[in-house]
Amino acid sequence: IACFLMYLLAEFDDAANLLAANPDATTISIDEPAEIPKNQHGRLQEPGREEDDELLGTDDSDKTELLAGQKKSAPFWTFEYYQTFFDVDTYQVLDRIKGSVFPVPGKNFVRLYIRSNPDLYGPFWICATLVFTIAVSGNLSNFFIHLGKPTYHYVPEFRKVSIAATAIYAYAWLVPLALWGFLMWRNSKVMNIVSYSFLEIVCVYGYSLFIYIPTAILWIIPQKVVRWVLMMFSLCLSGSVLVMTFWPAVRDDNRRIALATVGTIVLLHALLAVGCLAYFFDAPELDFPAPIIPAHNGTVNKVRIQ
Repeated sequence: IACFLMYLLAEFDDAANLLAANPDATTISIDEPAEIPKNQHGRLQEPGREEDDELLGTDDSDKTELLAGQKKSAPFWTFEYYQTFFDVDTYQVLDRIKGSVFPVPGKNFVRLYIRSNPDLYGPFWICATLVFTIAVSGNLSNFFIHLGKPTYHYVPEFRKVSIAATAIYAYAWLVPLALWGFLMWRNSKVMNIVSYSFLEIVCVYGYSLFIYIPTAILWIIPQKVVRWVLMMFSLCLSGSVLVMTFWPAVRDDNRRIALATVGTIVLLHALLAVGCLAYFFDAPELDFPAPIIPAHNGTVNKVRIQ
């Protein structure tokens, strides 16, 4: 301890000699906080500034998107090229699902949620989940409808999976492809402010189908009125997302063409919902063969069961 105290005294003597030789030297105290630059202080006062700028499309976000577009992209035959389409986290996917289930009036879904990072992860798994949900719920609905009939034997219809997959994936890819081609053709003729890429359109259509997953589960209820009410409710929610997204892209076009485009979008969306409900859940009643009941006098009676 004595050696340590002598070492500290020697250090203090050296420091005193240095200060005596150079009295103008600057000293730093470890108790004093470092000075915060003015630009950092301004950002601390406005914590949500960057997110708001990116959402509203201000100069900072425009520069970020411009620099991102100048990055060298990988060739399309490489794994890195397709990896960018699935570069999203769980919070982004959940946020976009919430936006499709609870649309905000007057807000653009692409501008508000998709922005410059459209993905295929959410649309792909939403369509896959919807395919199996409709197929399984349709089989269960058929089982509950005919439950209790003595001549009915439940046989799972696996072909409904392939039919549902063909219908849903064809709608989720071919309709956006046709819409993207139409918008590109009209933008070449009419000056338009809003334009969407093919990936953004696919992303909007994919997330708009999420509401039908819980709806398909509720379609198991063996009441036609309840099913059609649920279908209309889901159609209004998902259709409003499509209308609020694509109306700004066509509103500057000819009035008839704009209304016809939006009407076609809603009509195709309604055909998908009505077709799934009518084919998988509201199938016509099966006409079972009549069982043969032997009579007491030796004759055979046939009873027809509807």
